[in-house]
Amino acid sequence: MERLSATLIEECKARLLSAKSETLNRFGINRADYENRDDRGDEVDQTMRTLAENQYLTNQNRLRLQLMEIESALARIETGTFGFCEETAEPIEAQRLLAIPWTRLSIEGAEMRESPHSRFGR
Repeated sequence: MERLSATLIEECKARLLSAKSETLNRFGINRADYENRDDRGDEVDQTMRTLAENQYLTNQNRLRLQLMEIESALARIETGTFGFCEETAEPIEAQRLLAIPWTRLSIEGAEMRESPHSRFGR
C-alpha cells in the first residue's frame, strides 16, 4: 500500500481540527439560539415553535454526524489508515482529501458504492 506524504497528512489534520472547532461552535450557537427562543404565543406561534424545534434537531443531528466523521478521520490519522479508500483500499486523491479531509472514499470508491450494481447485485 502506497503511503501518503507527511505534509498532506499534516495539512489534512490541521483542516480536520479546524472543522472540528467550527462544528462545535455551530453546535453551541444553534443550541443557544434554540434555548433563547420565546415560548409564548397562540397556536400559530406554537406551530412555528414546533417547526423550529424540528429544524434545530435536524441541524444538531447533522452536525453530530459530521463531528463523528471528523473524529473518525483524526483516529485514522493516529492509526495510520487515513487517506485510503474503504471501497478500493487505494489512496484517496490528494485534492479530494484537502477538500473533504474526513472522506472515507476515493472518487472511484464513491462511484462504486453508489452504482446500482453494488446496491442490488448483478
